[in-house]
Amino acid sequence: MSSSYRLRKPRGGFRVAAWRLEALRTNLWLVPALESLLATALFAATVAVDRAAYDGRLTLPTWVLAGSADGARQILTTVAAAVITVVGLVFSITIVALTLASTQFGPRLLRNFIRDRGTQHTLGTFVATFLYTVLVLVAVSPGPHGDFVPHLSMTVALALTVLDLAMLIYFINHIARTIQLPEVIAAVAADLAKAIVDQGGADASAVDGRERGLSPAELLARMDSAGAVIPTPASGYLQYLRHDRLIRIAREADAVIHLPYRPGHFLVEGAPLAVVWPAEAAPHVAANLGRGQATGPYRTLSQDISFGIDQLVEIAIRALSPAVNDTFTALTCIDWLGDCLCRITLGWHPQRVHRDRDGYVRVFAQQVAYDRLVQRAFDKVRQASVAMPAVMIRQLDALHRVAEQTVDPDRRQVLLDQAQLIANTCDATVPEQADRDDVRRRFQLLFDLCSAGPAGELPSVRLAPLGSGAGATAP
Repeated sequence: MSSSYRLRKPRGGFRVAAWRLEALRTNLWLVPALESLLATALFAATVAVDRAAYDGRLTLPTWVLAGSADGARQILTTVAAAVITVVGLVFSITIVALTLASTQFGPRLLRNFIRDRGTQHTLGTFVATFLYTVLVLVAVSPGPHGDFVPHLSMTVALALTVLDLAMLIYFINHIARTIQLPEVIAAVAADLAKAIVDQGGADASAVDGRERGLSPAELLARMDSAGAVIPTPASGYLQYLRHDRLIRIAREADAVIHLPYRPGHFLVEGAPLAVVWPAEAAPHVAANLGRGQATGPYRTLSQDISFGIDQLVEIAIRALSPAVNDTFTALTCIDWLGDCLCRITLGWHPQRVHRDRDGYVRVFAQQVAYDRLVQRAFDKVRQASVAMPAVMIRQLDALHRVAEQTVDPDRRQVLLDQAQLIANTCDATVPEQADRDDVRRRFQLLFDLCSAGPAGELPSVRLAPLGSGAGATAP
């Protein structure tokens, strides 16, 4: 490369709306804070009505509670004390759930529990009720016409208490359901499926369909020989890329940006973050590139679907560990991994070449390869399932389902290669002949499908039937 430019650290304001919402969602303070503001506004409205009734300007309905100032203080004090006690209980249950999740599911799944809306709304409802009750309690005071008692506000406080009781019952049911492993696995798979859909689509072309300028291959060759390197400003995981902003930056500088890393990769400070051609456009790109990418201390699923696969694999290999020995949880993970790979096979065509509206190539983005996704989904589980024919059979069944949705010969070969590894593990570790025969039948079904399926005959198939020596030719 001809030169290098130092990138300024991003100042903020570069995240797209979806990314900002995801960042705001992953905490336990935002929803309680918003609901507390709503409680304050509700208090202002109800106490204003109470003031009007106290001054004789209106009459409250008959269903509004009545009583003396001392009775109101006693009721409100009791409600506030009870609510804050339950807030502590809810918080304790939440901490126990997070501890259980970290121990049983893995620390990387903690964010899934923290971002749970049910927990956030439960905490928010109790905190808002406590704040509202305290404000009403303070409002009880002497006045020119006797003690001012906010009767409507008291009634609303009791109604909020009834709502809190319903929320407590909901929360107990919700947390008991949420910590169940099938629910956790299904939730991770649902997030992964959404990420796959969001990242679908072919390489972008011009508005009128015409492609202008140099070809992608020629541009990459010129960038390799005469491009300017922009170094990484700070170490961390690449979390998000705003491609539309990057295209705009490249268009303003009449340049092309090549991103050698994808979301999920760990970037080391000073390592190449981007390559720009022509080199003279690098200062402008370096000054603005921070607005088009986000780097942080952890991986996220927004644009890193391999992270979602890793989460399911982590649950599976924890279940297969000798300390846990929970085979059925691993089988559930394999089922969902197969489902997600089917979604990738059918509709996942991530953009690598990004063009502007005039058809000129502006951004090259790195994408995870299909074979790497298959390896991530099956390698570690296969390595952890030594001498476990049930897990091997379920993996072969999942590969069979994926192969049924696959017509590309190269992708089918990837699936067959993975099946051969599972077959070799079976031959080497499973002692019972009957168990090996069960695995053989599943393997043969997959082999027959890939050899004579809709993709046609695959002359490059290199698999051998189970029991044959390594390298033997399949029939």
